[in-house]
Amino acid sequence: MATEAARPSSRPRVNPMRRWTIAAVLAALLMLVAVGAILWTSAPGLAAQFGLNFGPEETPLRLIDNPIERREISNGSELFAVSGKVLNPSNDRQRVPDIRADLRDAQNRIVYTWTIIPQQRTLAPKSAIDFNSAKLDVPASSKKLELSFVGEGDQ
Repeated sequence: MATEAARPSSRPRVNPMRRWTIAAVLAALLMLVAVGAILWTSAPGLAAQFGLNFGPEETPLRLIDNPIERREISNGSELFAVSGKVLNPSNDRQRVPDIRADLRDAQNRIVYTWTIIPQQRTLAPKSAIDFNSAKLDVPASSKKLELSFVGEGDQ
């Protein structure tokens, strides 16, 4: 009987910390692959939403001719419309990011924000594309419109 108690068990010992470490390493690798896929496919604006601003901070693209129209429609709502052009003054083809529209009040505080998706994602050298967007019932306190490209000076 004494020899049976001294005999080691034939089952291997399970180390739960080792399993958790392996799971954490695999999860980290999976997250890195996902970030790489987002950056590789240039998912428009998605990387910026996660705070991943890689590449050049400023684009040579310019936003021009952005008239604003504000009018009441028949159901009593107010329609706020903006239009304009994205201009590529450079000699290279450029990727067109999303356009961020910020409405500010008299104290320069942002009271309403939305994203305008451009009609195409690349712009040939020395060319332009039109954009337009409309929203209903924006805050009446909005006095100023600021347009920028998503990723430039965000947060």
